[in-house]
Amino acid sequence: MKGKKGIRCPKCDYKFPTSLCESCGAENLKKSSYCCRCGMEFVELVEDEPSVDWESRRLCSDGTCIGVINEQGVCNVCGKAYRGEPE
Repeated sequence: MKGKKGIRCPKCDYKFPTSLCESCGAENLKKSSYCCRCGMEFVELVEDEPSVDWESRRLCSDGTCIGVINEQGVCNVCGKAYRGEPE
């Protein structure tokens, strides 16, 4: 898309998270292994990921959905409100 900075989806115009190459300054998708312009290998920085408590998560009430209920009480995949344990 002309006039817009960043890497965007051509269908929905979503702006993907990016980072700049330290070698040539090109914009690359975050977590890329190599620069799309100069080929420099990126060193992956280890980020502190939040620990997941697999035992206390609540699965979606819809028996066909693979989502998990978030803090707002709705499924993170289908958006349905939690109605109790799946049947």
